[in-house]
Amino acid sequence: MLKTKNRLWPLFAVLSVLFTGCSTTPKHTETVSAEPSQKTSHGPLTKHTNWKKNQLTQLSPLDLDLSVLDEAVTDPQVTDVWQRIRNGYQLAEYQDLDPETQSRLTWFANHPDYFNKVVERARPYLFYIVEELESRDMPLEIALLPIIESGYQPFALSSGQAAGIWQFIPATGRVFGLEQNWWYDGRRDVIQSTNAALDYLQKLHNDFNDWELAIAAYNAGEGTVGRAIKRNREAGLPTDFWSLELPAETTAYVPKLLAVAELVKQPAQYDLQLSPVANKPYLSVVNVGSQIDLSLAANLADITLDELYLLNPGFNRWATAPQGPHELVLPSTKANAFETALMDIPEKDLLRWKRHEVKPGESLSKIAAMHHTTVAELKKANKINSSFIRAGAHLLLPVSTALADEAEANALAKQKLQQGKKFNYSVKAGDTWWNIAKAHTVDVFELTQWNKKTPSDVLHSGQQLIIWQPNQTVSKLKAINYTIRNGDSLWTISRKFNVTVDKVKEWNGLSDRTLLQPGQKLTLYVDPTIQISHS
Repeated sequence: MLKTKNRLWPLFAVLSVLFTGCSTTPKHTETVSAEPSQKTSHGPLTKHTNWKKNQLTQLSPLDLDLSVLDEAVTDPQVTDVWQRIRNGYQLAEYQDLDPETQSRLTWFANHPDYFNKVVERARPYLFYIVEELESRDMPLEIALLPIIESGYQPFALSSGQAAGIWQFIPATGRVFGLEQNWWYDGRRDVIQSTNAALDYLQKLHNDFNDWELAIAAYNAGEGTVGRAIKRNREAGLPTDFWSLELPAETTAYVPKLLAVAELVKQPAQYDLQLSPVANKPYLSVVNVGSQIDLSLAANLADITLDELYLLNPGFNRWATAPQGPHELVLPSTKANAFETALMDIPEKDLLRWKRHEVKPGESLSKIAAMHHTTVAELKKANKINSSFIRAGAHLLLPVSTALADEAEANALAKQKLQQGKKFNYSVKAGDTWWNIAKAHTVDVFELTQWNKKTPSDVLHSGQQLIIWQPNQTVSKLKAINYTIRNGDSLWTISRKFNVTVDKVKEWNGLSDRTLLQPGQKLTLYVDPTIQISHS
């Protein structure tokens, strides 16, 4: 199995100065299980995004062909990856669980459908993560940490803008080498973010010399944990995790991980069934060497574009980034065939190109910025040595295929980069995560993630929850064309089709000053299950 490494050990001497005991250090993540500790704006989708409102799909690791992971394992010493994980436990004595861990354990055991769905999402990534943990002699319970962080959703995005299975916020992601640009977000790259997360956890373990404290600091930040240790030490109190006064989300964070570890250790005892995961690599990393159209890559690998995006959730667009990374994650069973097919494709044919006539005042840098490429790539494609170009000259520019455009929209839809509005909901007596999610037509996992909780967390009457109503819900709606009639107004049209005036304006690029004309066409997105008024 080919692997990419992103080791940052030379930085750790500097990082220890930046992080340890520093109250201004950005928290690594706004986790699914955490209470809000910082106010973060969760703004609209980037203006660069081009949505195809009727071509959105729901991507999930469960949609991958994982049959190879169901094959029997010939090694009698290790039956499957789950057994490898159990064999590598280091964190605790699981025979005598503390009350908080027991409470979390009881909840997960009483909700087997939720638990099994989440662990199923982990299957494509487990072998790689376990291999990395073992190579670093780290506790294998950490392979279960993304269950707490993100539910193993590669496109997970929290209200605090933490992204990926390991839930890095932008600042900490950059500190640990995770690039974030228009083309690519390394926080969602499963390979790169795993390496970064393990680097960070090792640094924290070096700081605290205790894995439970390191994991707590991964949630709360090393400054928070360091100050709690200092308070206890000055008061003559123990400084282990269980003795510290920490934020509520962190106090629950380690017990949640231990509860999941106990379930994985003894699933039968809790009437759970873990599907065996073959102890063999599912993922391989292939270095393409240059930018490539992802629709072409999917073709060469003999997989669908959706599968390619699921394995490469870090890519934002229709191609890999001009400046890299140029690595693709593929099913191990497809990697060799892909590399063979790739050798027959000239580099110039890895992208589609269009001719661009240089206009007066344009420069290579301006053209590169407009088309989200680099000057170096333009020079290379057009065999230009100088940065000087004249008006009227023609340049080749990379463009996406129609298929790639659709795939880009699909991937962007799943990223859930909150395009829409946020509102607060006050919990009422008898409310559950499920009935709140159902009432607001959102996914229960998303609801808990927006509020930095898990479905095992208890709701309290009067508790304030954040709920997002993103615009991508149009993917569930039907697009219709409406011809304006005499007497129509935005208000009467919105009432007729059970939509808001703001939505009608947004879908059609209208302003408050736009005058409607009889015969004018509008595009509307309506729920076919809701009766339309004919008044």
